[in-house]
Amino acid sequence: MLHQLFSSALGIFLALFPMTNPLGAIPIFYSLAASQSPSTRGRQARQVALNIVVVLIIFFLAGRLILDFFGISLGVLQMAGGLLVAHTAWQMMTNHAPDVIPETQETALGKDISLIPMAIPIVSGPGAIGMAIARSAQNSDWSDYLGNLLGIGILGAALYLCLALGEPLVKVIGKSSFKAFNQVLGFFILAVAIQLTFDGTLTLLNESLSEISSAIG
Repeated sequence: MLHQLFSSALGIFLALFPMTNPLGAIPIFYSLAASQSPSTRGRQARQVALNIVVVLIIFFLAGRLILDFFGISLGVLQMAGGLLVAHTAWQMMTNHAPDVIPETQETALGKDISLIPMAIPIVSGPGAIGMAIARSAQNSDWSDYLGNLLGIGILGAALYLCLALGEPLVKVIGKSSFKAFNQVLGFFILAVAIQLTFDGTLTLLNESLSEISSAIG
């Protein structure tokens, strides 16, 4: 049982890690939180990690029920995520991310980016949510469930470490270089957004074709 628990934890961690891409989230996080104080960014990093764990666990436990309740297909979820990611990418490319400014009460509090857009859809996008739902359907007993929940928790811890320890990397790169890198990164994130929207469209088309085939048959 213990072996199965750790096997499930490792399986979902390895499946979700490339989809959530904690390392790739570092420059996006520090771009969106550029005007905030280090203490505020630390709180935001913890909240992002917590939100990721909560979101993935919710969809792992009840994702299919949630989608069915609201009448949302996975294809629509992909398209909505693609649009949100595209908005963030466009801001990065057009240099709308705020510069670092002296700390005031407003900047110390900072805009809350921990849920949207960081947790959803940048880190836990449709791919990660879909994987969590798929893993839930593959569970056979309670040790699988506990193992998957443990793996999601480990992923959240890994994300927090990446965000919390990423600031020295940002300082080494430098402000001007970071802005240039941020614009280039925004271009690739925009490409990811277009891919998400395209995949969502294909998923909807395939679902429609399957329904038509079933109706004809």
